[in-house]
Formats: sequence, structure tokens, C-alpha cells
Amino acid sequence: MALSETVKARANTALESKQASTKRLYILYAVLLAVALVAPFVAYPVFLMKILCFALFACAFNLLLGYAGLLSFGHAAFLATGGYMTGYLLSSYPGLTPEMGIITGTLIATLLGVVFGLLSIRRQGIYFAMITLALAQMVFFFYLQADFTGGEDGLHGVPRGHLFGLIDLSNNLNMYYFVLAVFLLGFMLIQRTVHSPFGQVLKAIRENEPRAISLGYNTDAYKLVAFILSAGIAGLAGSTKTLVFQLASLTDAHWHMSGEVILMTLVGGMGTLVGPLVGAAFVVSIEHQLSQSPLGDWVNVILGVIFVVCVLTFRAGIVGEIQKFMKKNFK
Repeated sequence: MALSETVKARANTALESKQASTKRLYILYAVLLAVALVAPFVAYPVFLMKILCFALFACAFNLLLGYAGLLSFGHAAFLATGGYMTGYLLSSYPGLTPEMGIITGTLIATLLGVVFGLLSIRRQGIYFAMITLALAQMVFFFYLQADFTGGEDGLHGVPRGHLFGLIDLSNNLNMYYFVLAVFLLGFMLIQRTVHSPFGQVLKAIRENEPRAISLGYNTDAYKLVAFILSAGIAGLAGSTKTLVFQLASLTDAHWHMSGEVILMTLVGGMGTLVGPLVGAAFVVSIEHQLSQSPLGDWVNVILGVIFVVCVLTFRAGIVGEIQKFMKKNFK
């Protein structure tokens, strides 16, 4: 009887701790949302939209690396595909509304994710990473040579249009709240995925794939779905980014972009929901500040140093280290 009461007491304590952690998380989300709503009245909206687009891109990548344990060096291909397809459609068909352009670009990026996933998902570790890099480089050279992309000049003058035919997105404030809504939609989809039974299986695969297989799970199928979902959200980020800057360029397809999203994820905190958002804000802000300083030519070197310091000193990232501190001191 005493043993049973002890077990119940421990279970109740664990439940209370989980409820308190969930409550703190929702409070954090509410604070971040409130900050996001008033931010365009304090900072330049276009800069904030850039952060949101890259944050969504980093969140998509984190779903694959942080929760499925798959390191892709080719995610720039999905960002660029969403951007180029949306930019081409909106530039070529003036009657097309921006939301339809974004949806179409996202769907095409998702289809590309299906192709990439089917070709690469059966490989693991460095082999998986190299296959995704090779496929992404093929996509890069395709966009370099294709007529509709503008090659090295990029696709300029993409019209923002009117959302649902009513809201003028040429107004930066309107555009900001639209981008914020897109980010929240993508973020909630990722959060729901992570906390679903599907997400729990992904975590099991990340921790010990042979054991997950022994339990009867088709791990390749789970990883493929995660890859496709990650590619689609990355395409959504690219489509939105093209609408914000009215430009789609080869920069988004270059392998440097795949490396940059890895940096954002690791700096912010791999395997955490808020980490990629913090990492994207940090990296984009650093790039913006350095580009306007005498150290502008050293941006990549400084980001490389930040990456090394992050890996060597706080491997859990900014948010991961904060979470460790909270668990240690506020049980």
C-alpha cells in the first residue's frame, strides 16, 4: 500500500510539473505574439518580415534535423523553388491573387520534396546529407540556366497585389501582418506535428532507429513524410519571402543558404520549437548590422566563428541552454 501511494505521489508530481511547464510555454507564446503585433510600430517592417520568413524556414529545417535527426544540406532548393514559382506566376499572370501564387509555389516545393525524399531517405548520416546537397546543386544550376528565372540577375518586380482581391499588400504594414499570419500558420502546423503521435515516433527514430524498427514502425515512411512536410513549409517561407522583397534570386538556391539555416537552427536551439525563431532573428540581425559597418566584407567569417563557438560552448543553443537552466533551478 505504501509503495502504491509513493508511485501515485510521484505521478502527481510529474503531472503537476508538466502542467506548469505547459503553462509557462503558453505564457511565452502569448508574450511573443504581443511583441510581434506591436513590433512594426517600433522597427522597420521589411526587416521584421525578413526575420519571420527565415524563422519559418529554420523551423521547417528544425522539424527534419531536430525531431527526425536528418541533416539535409539541400533545403535551399525548396526555399528557392517556392520563391521562383510564386514570383514567376505572379509576374506572368497579373490576375492571379498573391495567396494563390503562394499556395502554388508551396505545392510545387512540396512535390520537389517528394522527389528528393524518395531518392535520399533510404540513406543515413553523411550519405543522406551528400545526396540532398547534390540534388540541391542540380536545382541551383537549373535555375541558373532557365529563362524564366532571369539567371544571375534574378526575377525582379514581382507584384504584391491585393490579398483576396481586397487588401493592398503594397502597404508594408498590411504585408507585415500577412507574413505574420503565414508564419503563425506554419509554426502551429509544426507544433501540432511535434506533439502528435507522429511526432513522438519521429523522436523515437532520432534517438534509436533500430529500436523503433523492432517495435514495428516503418521508419522510412515516417522520415519521408517528415521530409516532405519540412520541404513544403520551407517552400512556403520562400514564396512569402519573394512576395515581401518582390524578388527571387539565386542566393536562395545556393548551398550557402542551406548552411545558413543550419547555423540558425543550431544557434537558436535544435530540437526546440522557439529555438529556430531566436536563431533566425539573431543571425539576420547580425548580418544586417555587419553589412552596414566596416566589417561588411567579413560577415561570413564572423558567422563562421559564431558557429564554432556555439558548437564548442553551448551545444544546446540559446533556447536549449535557457531550458536547461529553467529545469535545473525551477523544478
